Amino acid sequence: MDAIVQILADISSKSTALLTLGGPVVAILLGLSVIALTIIIAKLWQFSRMRVRDRRTARAALNIYQGGNIEAAIGMAHRSPNPAAQVMACAIESRARNLPEATIREELMRLGSEQLENMRSYFRPLEVIASLAPLLGLFGTVLGMIEAFQDLQQAGSQVDPAILSGGIWQALLTTAVGLAVAMPVIIVLNWFERRVDRVAHEMDSIVTQVFTADVIRQNTPSPDVTDESEQRRTPHI
Repeated sequence: MDAIVQILADISSKSTALLTLGGPVVAILLGLSVIALTIIIAKLWQFSRMRVRDRRTARAALNIYQGGNIEAAIGMAHRSPNPAAQVMACAIESRARNLPEATIREELMRLGSEQLENMRSYFRPLEVIASLAPLLGLFGTVLGMIEAFQDLQQAGSQVDPAILSGGIWQALLTTAVGLAVAMPVIIVLNWFERRVDRVAHEMDSIVTQVFTADVIRQNTPSPDVTDESEQRRTPHI
């Protein structure tokens, strides 16, 4: 417990020193980092709750449906909150009720769009933070350089190189903070978008296979027919 308190105290002291050196621009960047971290944690919890990495349930339900057991396939699909599994359950239930195919496709399009839009929620704030943080850091650097050269001008003929160098590194601090905020956000945002793309692709694939399941069943010979064909091909000795 004492170690945790010491770590928190060190982080607090370093943050205070960073704010003192960087000024209001660093304060804004730290605020943006807190907002981004909150959104990222919320999205990770949402993706975990939706089980976006669960592809087995939907595929298992599809195999059951292709085998002709509709009720078991629907029950299997409803076991997972995965968006692809939920869309597939809706597709199977709609086809079991013999609704027109155009109506089913429209409903699946609506449901899939809602699921994907829910997954993409709060991506825009992350994009804004990732784009704005480096610009704010550069803006702080420009302001710091202006202040450093003003101090250099006021020094007149008694120029101290330490004044200029100290002002420059403090000015560059804001750029470093801006990049430190933006880079992790960009990485996580791209990972989130890749997850959404995979779920969208899985939805399209699963729904297509639900509509073509009847064709697959028709083209798959029954075991009796297969055995009879094999018997006909086997020569009698």
